[in-house]
Amino acid sequence: MSMNGEYLRVTPAELGRLLKDPEWALDLAEEIQDAQEEQEPAPHEARHFTTRKTWDLLGFLLRRSAFPVDIVHGEEPFTADDWGYGPPRYLTPDRVRLAADALQQTTYDQLIQGVDPSELAEAGVYPEIWDSPTSLEWARDLLTPLTEFFQGAASTGHAMLIWLD
Repeated sequence: MSMNGEYLRVTPAELGRLLKDPEWALDLAEEIQDAQEEQEPAPHEARHFTTRKTWDLLGFLLRRSAFPVDIVHGEEPFTADDWGYGPPRYLTPDRVRLAADALQQTTYDQLIQGVDPSELAEAGVYPEIWDSPTSLEWARDLLTPLTEFFQGAASTGHAMLIWLD
């Protein structure tokens, strides 16, 4: 079993509803995930995105770079219900826009500059695979689609639900 970083774009109206009815939010997330499995839209058009097991590495690198938004865990709680590995959180449309803009200005090379894999091992970054310098390359292929996903959400004024599953 593994822990995966999960993201769901929601409209402002959907955000309003899920704040009043958190159980509906889980139903919506599952419905969108199921529908998207069949068509696999491009990241900027998708409503659901996963960083798979790279979430903790990305979180470590983004915190280290003083990224202005917590795009790994979310910022605002809306339920205490466990969606896999703790409760989901959300980002408002303004925070999604800030994150999208900051991601657009961030390269993976900037994020890993000066990082030694031993730092990841010492910090207990999940999963514990940090035994070689090439292990830092593990999340490189996800930063661009994650950026495109956030840009798509920002361009339509969407909020974002974030959780670990």
